[in-house]
Amino acid sequence: MALPRPHRFDLYLAAGGLLGGLLLVAIGLGTRPSSDPITLFDGPWPVLVPLTVLAGCELLRRTAPRAALLTGTAAICADLVTQGSLATVLMFTDVVYAAVLYGPLASARRIQWITGLLTVAGTLVPFAVWRKPEALLIGVVVGVVAYGPAATGWIVRNHRDAAEAARLRAEQTALLAEMDRTQAVVAERARMARELHDMVANHLSAIAIHSTAALSIDDPSTSREALGVIRENSVEGLAEMRRLIGILRDGEGEREPSAVPTLDGLAALVEGARANGLDIALDAERVEVPAPVELAAYRIVQESLTNALKHACPGRVTVSLARRDSVLDVRVSSPYGHRDGPRAPGSGSGLVGMRERAALLGGTFDAGPDGAHWTVRAALPLGEGVPE
Repeated sequence: MALPRPHRFDLYLAAGGLLGGLLLVAIGLGTRPSSDPITLFDGPWPVLVPLTVLAGCELLRRTAPRAALLTGTAAICADLVTQGSLATVLMFTDVVYAAVLYGPLASARRIQWITGLLTVAGTLVPFAVWRKPEALLIGVVVGVVAYGPAATGWIVRNHRDAAEAARLRAEQTALLAEMDRTQAVVAERARMARELHDMVANHLSAIAIHSTAALSIDDPSTSREALGVIRENSVEGLAEMRRLIGILRDGEGEREPSAVPTLDGLAALVEGARANGLDIALDAERVEVPAPVELAAYRIVQESLTNALKHACPGRVTVSLARRDSVLDVRVSSPYGHRDGPRAPGSGSGLVGMRERAALLGGTFDAGPDGAHWTVRAALPLGEGVPE
């Protein structure tokens, strides 16, 4: 099994610790004199064994922190029976620090407890045995060599984990913001598609139907009348297109376009549909409604008249708007059945757009055959604070 490759910084630490220890040995500096009772192996050579082992442990401080700590503990114990080296002690403190910082969380907690207990034991036991204040220094040394590095590693680890958690939260926030932006773009595209369809489809349907009639009926007066309707609808359609393009190009966004349709424009809308050949009866109460409801009701009526122009049988189309409690009720009914004569193709996007408009306001929408008529029904909530 191949050993993990050491980190470059760990390699520098190991080399620096080993060279520093060799320099201390060369000039004869140790942590204890040869006459100390615990010095079993005096002279410079025994010091080199734990020094070299701990230099090797430094190579594993990041890649195998637990193995480095266990081996380093054995080496520092061996160093106690020699004259000792300050470089060996410093490298051991770094190994303890790295074991807490880079090791598993459970091991880091255990090292905290073990070094803390060793510090307490190193303070109380020697004092209880020898009854001398100097014995307390043993606990101080154990705390500095073992517990101090472990506590420092735990603090640094907590800060590192907190920084990582903050980074992850920032990434999640950025991801959520991007998702919100994407959803906003999709919603805006859907709104633009509804507006474009509702504004232009009516004129294009009239153009398609009258051009088909002009081509299929060989009558100069009919063709002239159809061309007049085609010209009128094409001009109005171009005006609507220019208005929409102007809204899209306006980057200010600080004011509503002045040409936004209102319920006051239903009469003009009905007259335009009559000019295109529909027989329409309008029954609309004059009510004050919020602007979003007003726009949705206008567009639903507009699209319903467009569908009636394309698909309805000859007969009267009825349009009614009435307020019932806190709901604006919109109904458009047109003759339903087989139709002779020219027809304009439909894609079904008009019904989808009307249903979306009602759903965005929290209302309901339904369209389908009702006996001999095709009826479009929409209930648009008016919300609170709407004037009676």
